[in-house]
Amino acid sequence: MNDPFHRPEKQPLYAAVRDAVLERIGSGVWAPGDILPSEFALADEFQVSQGTVRKALDDLAARNLVVRRQGKGTFVAVHTPERALFHFFHIVTDDGGRELPTTSRVLSCRRRRPDRLEAGALKLDRQDRVVEIRRIREMDGKAAIAESVCVPARWFPDLDKRAVEEVPNELYQMYEERYGITVHRASEQLRAIGADSDDAAALGIKPGTPLLEISRVAETLDGRPVEIRRSRCLTDGRHYQSVIV
Repeated sequence: MNDPFHRPEKQPLYAAVRDAVLERIGSGVWAPGDILPSEFALADEFQVSQGTVRKALDDLAARNLVVRRQGKGTFVAVHTPERALFHFFHIVTDDGGRELPTTSRVLSCRRRRPDRLEAGALKLDRQDRVVEIRRIREMDGKAAIAESVCVPARWFPDLDKRAVEEVPNELYQMYEERYGITVHRASEQLRAIGADSDDAAALGIKPGTPLLEISRVAETLDGRPVEIRRSRCLTDGRHYQSVIV
């Protein structure tokens, strides 16, 4: 059987099929919520066995990029608040309970030049523009997280012009639905800091109160950095939890 993929040496055939499907999802050929062609159709197109296609789709399902629905087919995964809860939000209560911030209060949404850290993380030139969202996120009805989010303005051309009330609590769902940008993975760095005067005022605490700062860089399906986010979190009764599998 011919190899239509020009695979790197030793790359399994199923991985080449997986990457081909992923490339089409990332380029928008198949959008979130779309049903994929049948295993038979994909096997015929890629000139592989149905077993190879099935293994490729199983791998994508394990990464939460597609959803298998018995009797209906395989669908491109859609961002939902629930998906964000289990895959991108790692603050849990001390008894192990998971909770997503219920509401967000946006303080500002504006366009500006990136600082050096933002430009490096987002692979931008210093003359480029970012849109910055500053907000307070509440848990159990109380201010819990002071957050700043920066995204490249060229990929979110009208975000800064929208009313503050239009920015939803769950940003990744908005990225996907409004701008066609799907966040696939994120890397985070943690450090302990003392609240500065701005965070103290926003969170209703004293300056110097210990906070957990989470710095996150989120990437699209094709590996483009699309967001840098700094979250300063109160940890009374909560902690950061990451599960390694």
